[in-house]
Amino acid sequence: MKEQENTTAAAQTIALGALIAAIYVVLTMIFAPISFGPIQVRIAESLTAFLMFTPAAVPGLFVGCLIANILGGAVLPDVIFGSLATLIGAVLGRKLFDKRWLFPIPMVLSNALIIPFVLRYGYGVEIPIPLMMVYIAGGEIIGCYILGEILVSVLLKYGKRIVRSGDE
Repeated sequence: MKEQENTTAAAQTIALGALIAAIYVVLTMIFAPISFGPIQVRIAESLTAFLMFTPAAVPGLFVGCLIANILGGAVLPDVIFGSLATLIGAVLGRKLFDKRWLFPIPMVLSNALIIPFVLRYGYGVEIPIPLMMVYIAGGEIIGCYILGEILVSVLLKYGKRIVRSGDE
């Protein structure tokens, strides 16, 4: 019986991670005009909120970003390092899952520190790197904090119905 419960919990966690990834891709593609470039707001970054509720958010955000970058026509360095920035932010953010106002910081910082170099060396964007860091951080703050906080509030109210993973 315990083995069946573990299998069910693992399947639910995998399914939730896949769902987060799918939603990330859809949101990025729907809002593609503002999801890419030196001044960007990825609406999908609001899904960082799931880091508070389930470890499935880590692979979900990473895979979602990877697929969105591929489908969005990103150059290989962006596919690799952009997705890696999201993975780093998600792993570190998950470690802060119990700190509502701190857990998005790693996502903001990892993207603000990595993406400007991708834009410069992958796309040849001539904007000064420190300025791009500010632009990317601003977009991440909008996605992770402002939109993410709305999602956190919804998940705190209805999360038990939405997020059912091996954490319960």
